[in-house]
Amino acid sequence: MIVTQSGVGDFRRLSFVDEKLRKVGIVVGPAHWRGQKIQYRHRVLGLLSLLLVITYIDRVCLAIAGPRMQEELGIDPVAWGWVTGMFTLSYAAFEIPSGALGDRLGPRKVLTRIVLWWSAFTSLTGIVSNFYLLLFTRFCFGMGEAGAYPNTGVVISRWFPPLKRTSAWGVAMMASQFGGALTPFLVVPIQMRYGWRASFYVFGVLGVVWAVAWYHWFRDSPSEKRGVSKEEAAEIGVSVKAHRALPWRLAIRSRNLLSIMMLAGSYGYTLYFFQSWLPTYLVKGRGFTEIGLLLSSLPFLVGGMANCGGGFLSDLLVRKLGLKWGRRSLGLAGLGSAALFLTAAMLIEHRIWSLVFLSLSYGGITIQQPGVLGACLDIGGKYAGAVTGAMNTATYVAAFLSSVAYGYIVKSYGYDAPFLPMIAQLLISTLLWFRVDPTHDVIAEAE
Repeated sequence: MIVTQSGVGDFRRLSFVDEKLRKVGIVVGPAHWRGQKIQYRHRVLGLLSLLLVITYIDRVCLAIAGPRMQEELGIDPVAWGWVTGMFTLSYAAFEIPSGALGDRLGPRKVLTRIVLWWSAFTSLTGIVSNFYLLLFTRFCFGMGEAGAYPNTGVVISRWFPPLKRTSAWGVAMMASQFGGALTPFLVVPIQMRYGWRASFYVFGVLGVVWAVAWYHWFRDSPSEKRGVSKEEAAEIGVSVKAHRALPWRLAIRSRNLLSIMMLAGSYGYTLYFFQSWLPTYLVKGRGFTEIGLLLSSLPFLVGGMANCGGGFLSDLLVRKLGLKWGRRSLGLAGLGSAALFLTAAMLIEHRIWSLVFLSLSYGGITIQQPGVLGACLDIGGKYAGAVTGAMNTATYVAAFLSSVAYGYIVKSYGYDAPFLPMIAQLLISTLLWFRVDPTHDVIAEAE
């Protein structure tokens, strides 16, 4: 009954389980495990992982419902590109303010506000009756969800020691990908029985439940949480209590920050295709049926394993190669392979093999994501939320351009043509890893 994960630390057996085992004469594992509890930071990570599951369910719900929504509301590929892009536009605009707000006010309050807001607009998506209301609702949804990842970064930076932060990111992001993988199995049966609107009503409730639990239980730092042992607090290190605003005049002169933003923007152009256009592409570009959309979970399953493995592997490479090349090497390998697999997905005619190569390409992108987020914490320090927000802003500015451009390219040249600029962007992002040096702090570098 013991679960361990190297790099994040041991998940200790709960004491009440241990006691019941001892009462019946069963003792499992070495003596030093008995009677010890799960460390509080792992409970925090569990709540964060659940949060990111919900974020991907709410995002991917639109993509899965997309073919039905386009048919009912009379939306063509160009207009659908604006629908998917509207979320990314507002998401990008509010990433930095929401991340900076987490640095200043703490992630407990800010994440509660974020989740309640986006949950409301998830449910409201189900009542839209025309294209323009859908645009407005998705814009507000993106505005609400902005800051979820930056504030997750703030939590991880305060609750995990430096050498275990990327592993923590990997576990949380794996959960988000599994949320994306789970979505088709939830949405398709609901919309086949009750229509596409019902799925948005159901998923809006999930976030509200999470927000109530989060605000009640979580605290902004280990020192504020009753029950955190002195040993765990010492292992985590000093948590930042003063919530400060990032001095942007200095930050914008940082080569590191600009390089990470350009890097994230380049691969973000391709990344968002999987979260917005993939189901439509599979149905209209590759001839999949609605039931066949259950297979659209494959990229997210691959992405989940890649996220988790990438987090542990990044921390391992840092210990072996040092911070600079530990982060870089996985980024170079991941994005380089993603470009090759995407090329194969575009050229191959067999639809199942095309989906397999698309999934492998997504895996190449996602395996290096924890390293990018880890680098944001490396160079951000006490400004982790704002730096992560800046990186995510660049990602979703590119995602907006990708979403809109995809619709126009499809209308003019067909469903395979948009892969050409995606491949080019992946190659550019691969080269940009050579410009990222996580050993240099954003502010110290600019001064």
